[in-house]
Amino acid sequence: MGSRKPAETTDLVLQALAKTQQRAILLSGWGGLQKTELPASVYMVDSIPHAWLFARVAAVAHHGGAGTTGAGLRAGVPSIVIPFTTEQAFWGQRVHDLGVGPAPIPRRKLTVDRLAQAIQEAVTNMAMCQRAAELGSKIQAEDGIANAVAIIQRIG
Repeated sequence: MGSRKPAETTDLVLQALAKTQQRAILLSGWGGLQKTELPASVYMVDSIPHAWLFARVAAVAHHGGAGTTGAGLRAGVPSIVIPFTTEQAFWGQRVHDLGVGPAPIPRRKLTVDRLAQAIQEAVTNMAMCQRAAELGSKIQAEDGIANAVAIIQRIG
């Protein structure tokens, strides 16, 4: 999501990562995250396919859009949702209600400590990690196209 203060947001994220001693891949994308000097534990890219990346990480932090949330759920890893707008808040709450991510942190309430706490929970809560993995497996086993065709044929 776009950010009016991308440098401040980047610094906040880097401080939370340092506090939790986690490595990260930051997608600068529309948010305009930027930093000329990053710690060796952080790599920044402009863009990368979510489906490819999310399956290779311990947890994901994102804005909670439907597509990004779906990619996180499919990957089978906990999602930390930081909603900017209404439908994103819905998806953040849904992730939390399913037990596959910490409580969402509205962007206006995002702090270093809140993000650090969410990161820590997402990577150390083994029950949450297990639920995320199980849900991801179920989603990956679905044949969404065949199901959609069958529904259309039934009602058509």
